[in-house]
Amino acid sequence: MTWDDESKFDDARKHAVKVWTAGTLKQVKVKADGATSFADLEWRDANRTDVEWDNVYGKWDANPGTDYLWMNRAYLDSGKALGKDEHRRRVAAHELGHALGFCHKDYGYGQYPSLMWAEYDLIEGKRINGPTSDDVKAYHALWG
Repeated sequence: MTWDDESKFDDARKHAVKVWTAGTLKQVKVKADGATSFADLEWRDANRTDVEWDNVYGKWDANPGTDYLWMNRAYLDSGKALGKDEHRRRVAAHELGHALGFCHKDYGYGQYPSLMWAEYDLIEGKRINGPTSDDVKAYHALWG
């Protein structure tokens, strides 16, 4: 998977790539787009609080060709509700999980911790900063 960057949150992107390629998570290579490749994923910023983006901190937007991973500055900019590196990193890692093929995990709250839980408050409450052991199992089930 190659990426291109149009986001101010480089630290969050770097963290997301790092946690989804660490340890045994080596099957999917995540690298910057180059002169001889096309980006599979483009990191972008939004700055929205309208109905569609109300309490949406990040969003993965699947498209034919290049997917977009949006970071919402309305919540993630410095001075905003989630305007700290730890929040931006969690949001970026969660959204990159979607780009890797994982859906929200709406079950097992508390019992089976997952970076892919649908509710950010639960991810934050458990201080989940990257894939959990259950996420790693799901990764290997999908990617080998």
